[in-house]
Amino acid sequence: MLARRLAIVLLGLVMVAAVVVAMVKYTHTVEARLTKAPPAGSVKLLKDRANVAPLTVTDVTGKPISTAQLRSKVVLINFWATWCPPCREEIPALIELQKKYKDELQIIGIAQDSGSAEDVRRFMEANRMNYPSVLSTPEIEKLFPGVYALPTTFMLDHDGRIAQKHVGLLNTGVAALETEALAGTNPTLQIVYAEDEDKVRLANAAQANKIPGIDLSKLPPDKKAEALKQLNSEHCTCGCGLTLAQCRLDDPDCGVSLPLAQKLVEKIEDGK
Repeated sequence: MLARRLAIVLLGLVMVAAVVVAMVKYTHTVEARLTKAPPAGSVKLLKDRANVAPLTVTDVTGKPISTAQLRSKVVLINFWATWCPPCREEIPALIELQKKYKDELQIIGIAQDSGSAEDVRRFMEANRMNYPSVLSTPEIEKLFPGVYALPTTFMLDHDGRIAQKHVGLLNTGVAALETEALAGTNPTLQIVYAEDEDKVRLANAAQANKIPGIDLSKLPPDKKAEALKQLNSEHCTCGCGLTLAQCRLDDPDCGVSLPLAQKLVEKIEDGK
């Protein structure tokens, strides 16, 4: 009887200790997040800004665009695609952002669609997009490396340098503050300088458009779009809790996600 009571007491102590440890971990997590977040009335920009060569292209309507001629404005480079749900979700907010800051900001879309410029143009007209878009090219992707998910947005300062990078749905409130800080229209804003992250995990419903170990270049546009859709929705079974696309990006050495992703793509390629 005494041994049973002791066992119950010990079990209770273990449970209490586990709860305390969990609470401490949670507190540390919250504290870390608060430490990373800029204080109220401030905006976070990159400490070391990468120079980007001037982008000179022709948009989907045939009009020339040159970032060299936009040095008086803040430039927002938005990588997107017509097939990408979170990209479509953020378009109305980008339209409003362009409308509000038309004198200080120029948004340029980089459409990573496999279709024609005419297809993208029709989509833009249907959604009343008030900023230009161009079809992505290998040359453009070299200027802005590391676009592994859509949408991805780069903020360029007046000197054409990358001042901030956002992966996933753009927080337009944050983008507005960044625009004001870079344009110098809000002198009360405090700028917090941050280090650039080497690896940015997918968040805010970002959709991976390049999957490590998976070659999608041979698929026709419709099947590529379907493959990306399924890779971004079906979950890996390795226990990570991520989609196949997220797991491949987060852990390219995962031996579970690779064969699952390859099998999925093969089925789509074979029309099964």
